[in-house]
Amino acid sequence: MIDVSIVVAVYNEEESLPPLVEQLHNVLSGLGKRYEIILVDDGSKDRSWEVMLEQAGRYPCLRLIRFRRNFGQTPALAAGFDAAEGEVVVTLDADLQNDPADIPMLLDHIAGGVDVVSGWRKDRQDRFLDRKLPSMLANGLISRITGVHLHDYGCSLKAYRRDIIKNLKLYGEMHRFVPALASWVGGRIDEVPVRHHARKFGKSKYGISRTFRVVLDLMTVKFLLQYSTRPIQIFGKTGLRFGAVSLIMLVLVAFDWIAGTTGAYGAQGWLGGLGFTEHTYLHKRPFWVITPWVFFGFCLQFITLGLMAELQTRTYHESQNKPIYVIRETAQSKRME
Repeated sequence: MIDVSIVVAVYNEEESLPPLVEQLHNVLSGLGKRYEIILVDDGSKDRSWEVMLEQAGRYPCLRLIRFRRNFGQTPALAAGFDAAEGEVVVTLDADLQNDPADIPMLLDHIAGGVDVVSGWRKDRQDRFLDRKLPSMLANGLISRITGVHLHDYGCSLKAYRRDIIKNLKLYGEMHRFVPALASWVGGRIDEVPVRHHARKFGKSKYGISRTFRVVLDLMTVKFLLQYSTRPIQIFGKTGLRFGAVSLIMLVLVAFDWIAGTTGAYGAQGWLGGLGFTEHTYLHKRPFWVITPWVFFGFCLQFITLGLMAELQTRTYHESQNKPIYVIRETAQSKRME
């Protein structure tokens, strides 16, 4: 039985890998727990895979996964989660900016009864304008929309209970939203300050453009959290709003027509006494004649879309099993064979 699984997504980190594996081994070997280190090569173009193989020959409990091409960090972590056998799964970046020495602290919090522990880079060693500022704005937005308030959703150093992480399906850039998704299924979430170091090797793989992708994925997460099992609620409500506006406009047109034919307008009519002395002839104005029926059409479309989404949701939950990555090969330390 494996106690702790470490999952690291790797992309062009050949220089960082030897010290990273050494630090992980030194920290984990002193815990008195059975552990495995899973490195997922996300289609690196440098010698990352060769370096990973070298490390597997040097250190025990190392498991390697290699993608056929670059799929992204979320699929890489998902592959690691699928392969992990530990009761607790810990993730961190391969660039040495996360400190493996913080892992025992995360494990202590998991042992204390929480299901997910998220690191908070309180003293983040990155540039302010293109890294810290977008991150601050994104964290505030994510916390507000998901209802799970964390200072640092983007910190890769996190620990999860196995039963939480195994039940989540990740797509797009959704690895950063795992605490929110875990909360949705009843997980208890905690956040602790962790150390953060300046990058020593290579360059960051992320730019400000990633913020826009995160916003789009946030919309998906919001939908999943509130409407994934009842999409008729969002589409149906929108359709009913259009229907309500359509009904109100039709009632006004009908009322105006009836009032005009019964002489309610003018000085002698009861509407005239209220100040409406001229017939507005709404039933002869194109806007008032056409718009209600357009809105009614929108109403029917959204309700129909909601019903179709309900059927699609049933299909998704019953038969979804499509992988989001393709593995080229795997390897592990000889002492594990």
